[in-house]
This record gives sequence, C-alpha cells and structure tokens, in this order.
Amino acid sequence: MKSTFTPKAKENYSLWGYTLLLYILLPFVFLHFCYQYLMKKPTAPWARIQRFGVNIRTAKAGGLLFHCVSVGEVVAAANVIKRIRQFQPEISVTITTTTATGAKQATDLFNDSITHCYLPVDIPWMMRRILKQAAPTHVIITEVELWPNMIDQCWRLNIPVSVINARMTDSSMRTYTKISPLFSPMLHKLHKICAQGERDYHNYQQLHAPEQTLVLTNNIKFEQPARPEAYQQAKEFSQTFNIASRPIIVAGSSHAPEEDILLKAHKIVLQQISDALLIIVPRHPQRFDDVYQICKSSGLRILRSSNEKPCDTDTQVLLVDEMGKLQALYALATIAFVGGSIADRGGHNALEPAAFEVPILMGEHRNNNPAICQVLSDTGALFEANTPEQISQKVMQWLEDGPLRKRAGKAGKQVLQENSGAVSATLHALGFAQGNH
Repeated sequence: MKSTFTPKAKENYSLWGYTLLLYILLPFVFLHFCYQYLMKKPTAPWARIQRFGVNIRTAKAGGLLFHCVSVGEVVAAANVIKRIRQFQPEISVTITTTTATGAKQATDLFNDSITHCYLPVDIPWMMRRILKQAAPTHVIITEVELWPNMIDQCWRLNIPVSVINARMTDSSMRTYTKISPLFSPMLHKLHKICAQGERDYHNYQQLHAPEQTLVLTNNIKFEQPARPEAYQQAKEFSQTFNIASRPIIVAGSSHAPEEDILLKAHKIVLQQISDALLIIVPRHPQRFDDVYQICKSSGLRILRSSNEKPCDTDTQVLLVDEMGKLQALYALATIAFVGGSIADRGGHNALEPAAFEVPILMGEHRNNNPAICQVLSDTGALFEANTPEQISQKVMQWLEDGPLRKRAGKAGKQVLQENSGAVSATLHALGFAQGNH
C-alpha cells in the first residue's frame, strides 16, 4: 500500500536539483565508461552499459528485485534469498549491483537461478525503465545504497521498497543530516528499515525514520554459512599450487598500503617459520598488476595464481589475481587478515574467515561492522594489529601454538552460532513469514 506521505516543496526542489546535477554529470560518466572500455578492457562491457539504462536484463515480472552494491552485500542478500526460496522455490529474483565483483559473486552463488543486471544511474527514466520491466512485488536494498530517484520511482509505482541489514554509521548520519531535504523524504517512502545493530537503529532514529518503518533485526551476516563447495574448492586450489602442507596466511580484500605492511610482516615471520606462505587477495581487480609490482619490489619470491603454476618450496607469496576465490581461500587459511582495516576503508567482512574457524587479524578501522568486530574481539577470535611488528608477532604466536590458534578459530565459529536468527527476523519484518508475498 502506497505511503500517504506528501513531500514538501523544499524536498521536491532538492530532488529536482539532485536529478539536474546527475544529468549534468552523465556525459562525463559516459566518457569515463568509454575510457575504461578502450584503455582497460573491462570484462563484459556490454553488460556494464546497463548502467545507462540500455540492454536491461531482469527476471520475469512479479518477482523480487534485490539491490546490492558489491560482494559483501550480495553474500548477505543470498542468506535471505535462499530462505525465501525454501517456501517459494519458483519466485523469480533479479539482483542488481554497481560493481563487476558484485556481479561475479551473484553469478558464483546462484549460477542461472537469478538474473543479474547492473543498476542504472539514478536518473528517473532509467530507474522507471528497470522497475517497469522487472515489475517486482518488492524491492529490497541491502545495507547502504539509498538512491533518491530509485526510491521515489518505487513509491510512485506503488512498489514496496525496504532496506535490509541496514547500516548507518555515525559519519553517514552526520552527512545525511546536512542534506535532510533530499534524504528525509526517502525514509518516509520506505516500507521497512531492518537495522543490523543498535548503532544503526539509533542513527536512523536520529534521522527521524518513521517508528512503524524502523525495526531492529540484527545482522544477517552473522548467518554466514561456510559453503560446503568452498572446502572442495580449497582442496583443489591446494593441490593445484602444491601448498597442502604449508602454514598459510590469507590477506583478504586488501587495499593500499596494506600489502606493503603485510609483506614487511611476512619477512619477519619467515625468519622463524621459513615455509609460511602469504596469500594476498586484493579487493579490486584493477590493482592486480600494481600489487604484483609491490610484491616484486619487496624482494620476496612471488607467484601469480593466474599463471596456474605450482608453488616451489621457495615461493613465499602467492598473489591471487582472480575474482571469486576468497571464500575457498579462507577455508584453506591457517590465519586470516581482513583488509580495509589498516587502510581507512572501514574493514571488510570478518565473519567470512570466522565461518571457517580461522583466527582473524584486522587493523584499527572497523567502522563498517563495529558490532560484529567487537563481539569477535571480545571472544578472542579477532585481534588488532596495525604494524608489521604487531602482525608478525601475532602470526608467529598462532603458528607456534596450535591449541591457542584453534581456540581463537572456534571462538569465531561460536559467535556465528550464538547470533543466528537475523534472517528470520528480517523475513518477519518484511511480511514473508506471514505468507503475504
């Protein structure tokens, strides 16, 4: 049922101004797309042109449309999609993303059972086009991406739109407060906001989200299963690269300058544990070549996974320059470092290694998921390390003390088991539990 909310004149003007700005920027966005296509040869360029409202692909009308920014949001949404399909197996699902890594994750998780499309730029006619074609019964946004025109068009077309696992950091709240004429109407056009934690719930309250819309469901990422196929993929990877008997430190979703810090730490570790192998998985594929050069400059002996050559006994670093491998690598890991945490990127998903009973290191920047990281830290599953000395000290301690390392890994798995229930709470809030969809 459509909200009875009526935007004020100031709020309408803000939306029109925002839309005008996008129209002004659109030619430059298209030129950037052309540059990427000509100079960097991205994969599937004719799929990415969907960002401009053409070549749109959606599942059959009458299903669900999930919007996920990238990899982490796709993984979180997958928990909800799979549960819905337990009682509605035939429901059609379209997943939109804005990144190639998110698209790859959606394909890896669902193969052909969902339809993927890149979300168009937030211009009214583009959003209306994808919504008309998909004709979803519900649009579900995962975590953070609130696009004013997308939500406005859903509201005008009487399509319920909800945010699940909703995240609202303190800095985001301050930003949205400054642009409240643009942001506030979105909150009143939403069907439900399912907050992932107390901080997020409180910040949405501070932004005056309607009481009947806002609900605390907790974090669906806590129900991050260790995919059974990941163990088989880990075994195959281990055999391909001849690393089955080696202690492995996996640096997942790394950013600059984390690789340099980890390489310095690894040099210290190698002085005591000469067969230790550092596996680096950069967050963004466009950095693969740069990270390779950083590794070569370190003086350590490095191999690229894309070469598909087995590691020699003297290989010290393996750079995984392929997408879609990280879960399998966490299943293989002895110790995990979760990136974006020394680099000020808020920290990526620490629950992925926890699901495989792997002890975790992170830097100080963990504001993307502070509640998750705090619980993991409190239980002894996650430790902070920011310098090469701190990282190497903890790595050597865990590698030399197997029982200590295993206790840390089991503590992380226990956290996931004790915080289950968020998916059920989310489905209940959205109305699926009552069979309304």
